[in-house]
Amino acid sequence: MSESREKRQAERGTEPRTVEEAQGGGGVSRRDLLRWSALAGAGASLGVAGGEAEALSEAEVGESHIGGSIVEASIVDLQSAMADGRLTSLGLVNRYLARIQVLDRHGARVRSVLELNPDARAIAHALDRERRASGPRGPLHGIPILLKDNIDTADSMMTTAGSLALVGAAPLEDLTVAAKLRAAGAVILGKANLSEWANFRSFNSSSGWSGRGGQCKNPYVLDRNPCGSSSGSAAAVAASFAAAALGTETDGSIVCPASANAVVGIKPTVGLTSRAGVVPISATQDTVGPQGRTVGDAAAVLGALTGVDPRDPATQASAGNSFSDYTAFLDPDGLQGARIGVARTGFVGASEETDAIFESAVAAMAAAGATIVDPADIPTINQLNADPAELIVLVFEFKRDLNTYLATRPGIPVASLADCIQFNLDNADRELKFFLQELFDLAESDPFTEQQYLDALVRGRMLAGEQGIDAVMDQFNLDALVAPTNSPAWPTDLINGDHFVLGSSSAAAVAGYPLITVPAGFSFGLPVGITFMGRAWSEPTLIKVASGFEAATQVRRRPKFVPTLRLNKSAAVRRPAGGANPQRWLSRLEAAVPTRRPLGL
Repeated sequence: MSESREKRQAERGTEPRTVEEAQGGGGVSRRDLLRWSALAGAGASLGVAGGEAEALSEAEVGESHIGGSIVEASIVDLQSAMADGRLTSLGLVNRYLARIQVLDRHGARVRSVLELNPDARAIAHALDRERRASGPRGPLHGIPILLKDNIDTADSMMTTAGSLALVGAAPLEDLTVAAKLRAAGAVILGKANLSEWANFRSFNSSSGWSGRGGQCKNPYVLDRNPCGSSSGSAAAVAASFAAAALGTETDGSIVCPASANAVVGIKPTVGLTSRAGVVPISATQDTVGPQGRTVGDAAAVLGALTGVDPRDPATQASAGNSFSDYTAFLDPDGLQGARIGVARTGFVGASEETDAIFESAVAAMAAAGATIVDPADIPTINQLNADPAELIVLVFEFKRDLNTYLATRPGIPVASLADCIQFNLDNADRELKFFLQELFDLAESDPFTEQQYLDALVRGRMLAGEQGIDAVMDQFNLDALVAPTNSPAWPTDLINGDHFVLGSSSAAAVAGYPLITVPAGFSFGLPVGITFMGRAWSEPTLIKVASGFEAATQVRRRPKFVPTLRLNKSAAVRRPAGGANPQRWLSRLEAAVPTRRPLGL
């Protein structure tokens, strides 16, 4: 082992160990893993899916040590089991790895996990020894977490944004929040699949597809899309392949997949979490946040990520506005007395299925003691949707920020956006076989002047923030706004790309404000979430009301890996015309005016 590698492991509080030595700490044997792999292969050849695939996993993956199952187990459940000796971190890692082998790599083939950390067992074993010697570091001690594959880790794994162009040497330094997770005692289990380049390559992309990982699936209905770009992170958490995951969002990339996969997603205020070491789209809008099966799980992870980082100047604004423990704001009665505004204009009317779930959610909030202000529309939403400001900012910053990032990555085939474009052309059979790279080409052409960019930056923030979200919250003295997150998942379509119907992320994205999406209901077995949004740094309030809604409704249920929906004509899901996705930019590109905001970036 190199000196630098030893230093990194020492800083993480771990000891370098072989897999064989690590397995001596308990958990699953190599023979068991081989047996499960064989069973999974047999299941795949027999077409095992739906409830049968889930039954195979439950029967064959050793899950009895924590009262029956790691499936759907919360971080609190897992910590309790480790505290009283029913479970070790190594045993937990082994169970997640076995489940990934059975259902992600084989069987249902969810394809949510792009790469596994070969050091995960050794790290978990060292953390078990530390727990026995001195107790846990905190709520994440020994907890396995997946990271989206645009998050740098200086370890045995690559960071590629799903692209073959970034395959090569690992980054030289951890993303700051990855280092914070290690310091908190979390086990970085692996890298999650994603929409390649965080869905900023083509107008006609399929969310969840990457050249390196292929098409990620939705574990509720396997031929439905998981939404993007943090597709694998959300799908893996939904399928209990890890306790939680990190995603990134520029506009919708945490909340859309969280909604489509019935998990909780927290998109933090820009600057609450560091972006140093994220493959970028936009310094103005990029942010890093957690996805978990409960609000409590997501809040526990968020608390480990915060703090001012000299590597990311945007975090300076978080001083005095951040907390290291967001679980303190969890409240099963969090809706009691809260003033919740219902944002309708721009968010309802596109999907009957979504609207029905949304109305039931609003009624549940009122029954739980909230004061409902309905409607409480964002006054600038139509103006914001018609303005090219966001597109100008993203396109202008992408080339600049990506070229700066690539300069930190020696040992990969590309050093600039121009190199990435050429790499894709040279490897078109693998990278361009389903959709092209129009957004790459647009950004490389420098279509906007610096003055256009600066004007768009000011205009977008004003429309989305001061005159938008802030204005309506001031007008009605609101604690939070609520809107549907998005519609039920569409069938994955690699030929024509995504079929977005609606989304509610853009105003907060442009303003840099926080969002939390929580499962709200199901339509034909497909999850739909609702989004709570608020002012900058309002994560404590949003966590309080979101946890109150979760406690009052208890909507989430585990996925069953159903192969496809079988709908007769009378039960067919209606698809309204239009939709919010990058495809809609193409027809009006000359004026740079999208008809709706982009989703899943």
